[in-house]
Amino acid sequence: MPMKISCVQMDMRLGDVEYNFAHAQDLVRLAVDRDGPDVVVLPETWNTGFFPKDLDPCADRDGERTKLVFSSLARELGVNIVCGSVANRKGGGYYNTAYVFDRTGAVVAEYDKTHLFTPSGEHQSFRPGSHTCRFTLEGRSCGLIICYDIRFPELTRTITLEGVDLLFVVAQWPAKRAMHLETLSRARAIENQMFLALCNSAASDTACGGGSAVIDPWGQDLARAGTGEEIISAQADFSVIQGIRDSINVFHDRRPELYHV
Repeated sequence: MPMKISCVQMDMRLGDVEYNFAHAQDLVRLAVDRDGPDVVVLPETWNTGFFPKDLDPCADRDGERTKLVFSSLARELGVNIVCGSVANRKGGGYYNTAYVFDRTGAVVAEYDKTHLFTPSGEHQSFRPGSHTCRFTLEGRSCGLIICYDIRFPELTRTITLEGVDLLFVVAQWPAKRAMHLETLSRARAIENQMFLALCNSAASDTACGGGSAVIDPWGQDLARAGTGEEIISAQADFSVIQGIRDSINVFHDRRPELYHV
């Protein structure tokens, strides 16, 4: 069955947790009411923006608020929510943590960003995660990565080799490198022969560049956003994947014995 995906390209306020929680819920409701998606996607660190210098007052606590609010919202609306990521305190440190909720409100995935963006000092505030993220929604195998992770193709290929038809990418990517995000997203979709749903931020506080997209396994846009806050929606028809993988059989033709990464 096809899957309809809505990406919420949200503009959030840096460090204003109350506003951001309320606004994120409003936008999810709007996406469901307007487009009737199977899955709604939020961007990276939507609860705080990327990122306030003092995380302690605004970080979630082991995802408690995120899980309480969005589990209930997913169950109420009957929709899957890839809840972007949140600045999150757990185990004595801060993590950039993504949560995924199914239609019943159950948490089906939790992922801590594994590659921290050292040029902006992210590694000074957050700890890196230690595992990849793969889960099932609507009977489809999915993966999730966060922003800077997309620059590491070995991460995406590792997830894909476990069997993934749809990769979610949530980001706070700056406008000045928007071309990189578009190029890398297309490349990850093409080289792994899968659908890719990119949800970037439109945060004006930190000059994020938008450009959220749903991309098919040929690298074609099914939907693409501009630079401001908006919701885009598109339908992924998974029936095309097997034909693509049979016609250009990169997974059969790989030579892993030659790869040293």
